[in-house]
Amino acid sequence: MCEQCGCSLTHEHVHVSDAKGKVASLPADEDAVAVLTHILRENDELAAHNREHLSAHGVLAINLMSSPGSGKTSLIESTIDAIGGRLGIAVIEGDIETENDSVRIRAKGVPAVQITTGQTCHLDAHMVHEALHALDLSGVDILFIENVGNLVCPASFDLGQHANVTLLSVAEGDDKPAKYPAMFRISDLVLLSKADLLQVLGDFDPAKAEQHVRALANRAPVMPVSARRRDTLVAWIAWLDERCAGLPPASATIPHHHRPTG
Repeated sequence: MCEQCGCSLTHEHVHVSDAKGKVASLPADEDAVAVLTHILRENDELAAHNREHLSAHGVLAINLMSSPGSGKTSLIESTIDAIGGRLGIAVIEGDIETENDSVRIRAKGVPAVQITTGQTCHLDAHMVHEALHALDLSGVDILFIENVGNLVCPASFDLGQHANVTLLSVAEGDDKPAKYPAMFRISDLVLLSKADLLQVLGDFDPAKAEQHVRALANRAPVMPVSARRRDTLVAWIAWLDERCAGLPPASATIPHHHRPTG
């Protein structure tokens, strides 16, 4: 992982267990925690600036997060088709390498800025700030920020978004919210992607996935979607419309990890 996000700096909350129970716990490194706290503080300040900028332009920013291959880009493509020009869309793509996803989005006639992070396993507010300078936000209603595929580090970094949407592919396992609680705890919406595979796979239980989300004291909606079936996107599009209509003014936006939960 990367030194920037701190995941290689501290062992806080790490436990080693065998079949009989816990074998060892690895204590946090106080110096590492201090470094991480400083990094996040600077990131939050710039994220607040990003959010004010987007709100001032009337742009709803959605942070899309998931593990690799869960269908984030396919969802954006299908959403563009489903909205059919009714709302203006722009995209910031985050990947470690290549511009493959941006090429796909631009082919839909939608502006896309690619961020290639090198060895960094998440986007941060500085990267998004630079990308915003390359985007003309006039006529844009929704900005999708497709984060780097990773269920750990993106949860720690506020980008200036107004909402977090996490995709959980039905091919991954319905226990992912329990295994990666930080990501699903901050989610404003959980989309069970590739839902057209549910009958084929047979070992993913949407109800169990939702139970794991609720166990995190998160009341966010949990919706099945398939990028291949427009009828499954109706609730998702309605959620976007509601969020656009209720976009708060720049002075009223709240950083995602400072808002109350439960």
